[in-house]
Amino acid sequence: MGELAIVGGRLLRPDLRVERADVLVDTDSGTVTAVTDPDDRDIAGGADDRLDATGGLVIPGLVNAHTHVAMTLFRGAADDKPLEDWLREDIWPVEAELQADDVRAGTALGVAEMIRSGTTTFGDMYFFMSEVADIVAESGVRARLGHGCITVGKSEAAAHEEFEQGLAFAREHDGRADGRVRTMFTPHSLTTVDETFYREYLPAAREAGLPVHLHANESADEVDPIVEDRGVRPLVYADEMGVLDGRAFVAHGVHVDERERDLLAERGTGVVHCPASNMKLASGMAPVQALREAGVTVALGTDGAGSNNDLDMFDEMRDAAMLGKLAAADASAVPARTVVEMATVAGADLLGFDSGRIEPGANADIAVLDLDTPRLTPEHSLVSHLAYAANGGDVRHTVCDGQVLMRDRELLTLDLETVMAEASDHARTLFERAGHA
Repeated sequence: MGELAIVGGRLLRPDLRVERADVLVDTDSGTVTAVTDPDDRDIAGGADDRLDATGGLVIPGLVNAHTHVAMTLFRGAADDKPLEDWLREDIWPVEAELQADDVRAGTALGVAEMIRSGTTTFGDMYFFMSEVADIVAESGVRARLGHGCITVGKSEAAAHEEFEQGLAFAREHDGRADGRVRTMFTPHSLTTVDETFYREYLPAAREAGLPVHLHANESADEVDPIVEDRGVRPLVYADEMGVLDGRAFVAHGVHVDERERDLLAERGTGVVHCPASNMKLASGMAPVQALREAGVTVALGTDGAGSNNDLDMFDEMRDAAMLGKLAAADASAVPARTVVEMATVAGADLLGFDSGRIEPGANADIAVLDLDTPRLTPEHSLVSHLAYAANGGDVRHTVCDGQVLMRDRELLTLDLETVMAEASDHARTLFERAGHA
């Protein structure tokens, strides 16, 4: 058994207590084997490798539960527009020109950004997903992936082909990279996919054991047409089609009423909150405090870099806490402890990974933050600092599945210079093909 020891730092326990502790990792199984008081046991003595966490805080690797990682190629290309205009005028025309190599390059850039900011796990819905799976496998991170399926604007034959492609991808790639790649069934939303396709393909997805993930209630434009056409709220409509269950989770959930909140809780369907994207697109303020009080599991995601514009989950925690207070008109709503849980164990739970906490038996997905910076001084509360003051630049080491992906700020599984150069080239040629250069 290979062993990695993470020593000399303080540890964020699952109950969010912070105390001095060393962590021993089985690098073969990718799990935590021991968490000990350094005064009681020297776990580093027999380890094959060690990470120095002196002066740092050892935390679970962060979980970006909803993103479109290859959209790093869109970063800064289309800002300051409402969602529908942004999609129809700027995003969809360029996405129509996407090629597999573009997605590979954008994904590599996004994964590098996430590793450098302490994110070890993400959920992704996009196109050319086999390329995304390849980068996940090569880089050492963990992900739940799905091919985004859309019927609007497509012929019936093309729409069926897309759904068959989505199921084929999910079946072929589930369990890759020793289980670091898992898959899901991802119809894009309730307004971009015709009801007949939900009813036809959901049974096949469930038979394959795939969780369902979709965008829902992101903006008023996703709510009003369903209410007008069907006389029910979107999540009631989704439930009538059999979408909602204990393995399903939706992105955004901004415009949900009390009945929908209760329905999500009853079905065990989670929500991924994307505060930065929702603010930038003026989509609204998700009622995170009310969702949690109703019993809904709420995780955090960045959405794509085209509407964020970064993949730093520390930024997302701060935004979630701030926006949650405004939405509830209550300064005590969505406190620091809550957003740290949303960015770790809640996201891992929704994506179906035994991560998000550091304790024996859990996946060894870990980040180590440097605390020696003016921004994190003084230390009244390190949990407060995680939510309100830290950023991705504070991450010193990143570990996923027991493997060191970044040591002392140096990426080990991706060549950062090459990744950045290739992403820049692909972004330029993509936008030239789309006539948006």
